[in-house]
Order: sequence, then C-alpha cells, then structure tokens
Amino acid sequence: MQTILVIDDDDSLRDTIGLMVENEGFKPVLVADGSTGLEQAFALRPNLILVDLRMPGLSGVEVCKRLRAAGMKTPVIVLSAMGDEIDKVLLLEIGADDYVVKPFGTRELLARIRALLRRTTQGSDLVLSFSDVEVDLDQRMVKRGGAETRMTRAEFNLLAFFLQNPGRALSRDVILNSVWGYESFPNTRTVDAHVVRLRQKLEPNPEIPRHFLTMHGVGYRFLP
Repeated sequence: MQTILVIDDDDSLRDTIGLMVENEGFKPVLVADGSTGLEQAFALRPNLILVDLRMPGLSGVEVCKRLRAAGMKTPVIVLSAMGDEIDKVLLLEIGADDYVVKPFGTRELLARIRALLRRTTQGSDLVLSFSDVEVDLDQRMVKRGGAETRMTRAEFNLLAFFLQNPGRALSRDVILNSVWGYESFPNTRTVDAHVVRLRQKLEPNPEIPRHFLTMHGVGYRFLP
C-alpha cells in the first residue's frame, strides 16, 4: 500500500483529503504543521507528499527545500491558494513536482497524484525478493519456493513496508503509523504479533530469524 503524507494546517481540508486518498487505496498520514510534517517525511519515507504552500511556522516552501537539501526524492505536490504566485520556475526552485490550486476537485487531485506516482515509479521494482521469497507489490502476492503463501491484508502491508525500508531501524511507533495508522488505535503488541506471523511464514527458521530482526529497545530491522 502506497503512503501519502498530507501536510496542511486546515483541519477540514486535511481530513477530507485523507478520507479521499484512503478510499482510493492509499495509506494517508495527516499532519497539521510543517515541522511535524518534515519529521514524518524523514521517518516514514512516504510514496508522495501533499503540502500546503502557505502555513504558519515552517511553510510548504521551506518543507520542500529542506526535503531536497536532505537528498529525498519523494514526489511532492504543492497545494496553493487562489492568487498565490506560483509557476514552474518556483516549483523547480523549491523542489516540488506539481501543484494544485485550491479549491480543487477530487478527480483533479487524484489524477495528479496517480500521474505523478506513475511517473516516479516507472522502472522501480514491483517484484522484490529475499531468500526463497518473492513479493509482487502490484499484485499483492507472496510466493515462497515458487508456491503462493497466503497473507492477511495487515501482514502483507507490514511485509511491503519492511521491503521498502531494508536495513533501517524501525521503531514500533513508526511501523504502527505507517502500516495501521494511529487512528485505528492499535498498540505495539499488534506489531510484535504480526512480525511473529511473518517469521512463521517466511523465515527459514522462525526461532532464529535472519530477515525480520528484533532491535531491543528500538523495534525491528529487515535484512534481505
């Protein structure tokens, strides 16, 4: 499941966008200010970021600049108010990929999101593998030793998140927010239980894991 980070100080608009992208099969992460949004961008590595151009405190312009200065290539769509002076030159200067003028229609924003994701994921691997396991992210199919391995939705989403963040130390809170979302009120035991299931289904020896490793006091790390 692809994650979309929404950074906007307008509560109503932010919630509306979150519901809209969730209904289209994306995982929304909603943030009300630029500073928190920047932290979440670095922690979660979302597939796409929607950011309001003008926000109090850390503006959308500054968020974009700092993302690019840090080397993040995550596609960014700027949400600008009618009358904001924005053009392709400004977009290039701040590192944004596209912009949508408020008020915008649902179909327009979704079309921009899908077009940008297609553009930025072309050539990326949709089938990832480790050990004797193959994971088709597009078809949401897992095979081990050539035979299909059944996964629940949450198990697959967790597996996909691990695959997309190899080698990174992932705290339980980061995993919860990325895979389940805080709004669903899970707890850290949810993560632990699902990691156990992934080990049982995909590890050569679940008792001595080689891929889904526990980092005591932190969370987990996935090693292909």
